Amino acid sequence: MLVRIVKMSFEPSKIDEFLANFETNKHEIRNFEGCNFLELYRDQNNTNIFFTYSYWNAESDLNNYRHSELFKAVWAKTKPLFNAKPEAWSVDKLASLK
Repeated sequence: MLVRIVKMSFEPSKIDEFLANFETNKHEIRNFEGCNFLELYRDQNNTNIFFTYSYWNAESDLNNYRHSELFKAVWAKTKPLFNAKPEAWSVDKLASLK
């Protein structure tokens, strides 16, 4: 399993637009083949910074999503809203405690 973490920083005036776009597309993203989990987080101190966490069966599934029409449409609406370059990490989960 691959865990994808994406950090995004938005212009404060564009946050509602981002959240509306995420709300519209979150189920399609989560149900994309190979995606098993999707969450959105917001920084408590810098409220214009958000993180997505998604779990993918394999890197190839994430790459299929990143080359899909869904991603292209979501990213086309999201990219102009940033006030800093987004950062992304693909990581392996080593431990999970509940």
